[in-house]
Amino acid sequence: MGQKCNPIGNRLGIIRGWDSMWYGEKRDFGQKLVEDHKIRTYLNARINKGGISRIVIERTLGKLIITIHTSKPGIIIGKGGTEVDRIKEELKKLTKKDDVQINIMEIRRPELDAMIIGESIARQIEGRVSYKRAIKMAITTAMRMGAEGIKIKAGGRLNGSEIARSEEFKQGRTPLHTFRMDIDYASVYSMTVYGKIGLKVWVCKGEVLGKRDLNPNFSANSDSRGNGRPAGFEGAGAGADRRPGGDRDRRGGGERGGERRGGGGAAGGGDRRGGGRTGGGAARK
Repeated sequence: MGQKCNPIGNRLGIIRGWDSMWYGEKRDFGQKLVEDHKIRTYLNARINKGGISRIVIERTLGKLIITIHTSKPGIIIGKGGTEVDRIKEELKKLTKKDDVQINIMEIRRPELDAMIIGESIARQIEGRVSYKRAIKMAITTAMRMGAEGIKIKAGGRLNGSEIARSEEFKQGRTPLHTFRMDIDYASVYSMTVYGKIGLKVWVCKGEVLGKRDLNPNFSANSDSRGNGRPAGFEGAGAGADRRPGGDRDRRGGGERGGERRGGGGAAGGGDRRGGGRTGGGAARK
């Protein structure tokens, strides 16, 4: 099931909150839903280079609150806040509401956000960068920033080939069936001269061990991935030894004997080329 569902929708109400926070009666639910779609479509087209990750829409009595999560807040706010005021006036005309509030929230680590990763790769492909190079660079950066795993799938006329195909690149682990795993997902496309190339990005940010606040504005910016891990956990890279005492020499050592290539320790550890495991007997030559 985890392979076929959208990982975000699959985790709604468990570790992930809704992007539209409002309640609609039967008579006006459809109208509000269409309005949400118009707002998101308009903002993504209006601020196409603003690094937008998600748009959270909240409604109270006669009030519309739009929170934009972005990696480039300066572009949206503009000089002295002029740009955000202009966007607010345009949204008032679009929604026909007088009370519209816009909040800007900065994404501190855009290298771990699936939507921003996908948009970055898509723009590079449009700029005629090799799709393999763009994807591998994104994977390396995400793993260096502390992701537990990342998977990227590209499909279409890759490198302008005559027949469309799909390729998948992954590193680390992305367990889609484990609901407590915080997996971010995005589906974007790149418009090239030889056709449309689709990109799907899955980013595993770690395990959510405690109870998480489902408000999307809180969970997106909570420290240490919002999962109750100690704040210093980001320092352990993807390749670090996660066992207790992981800084030991992995070739042996510790309590179980000296270096396994050499002389006998407390429990043996003699020369493995001969003489058995419990002594440093004669080497078989």
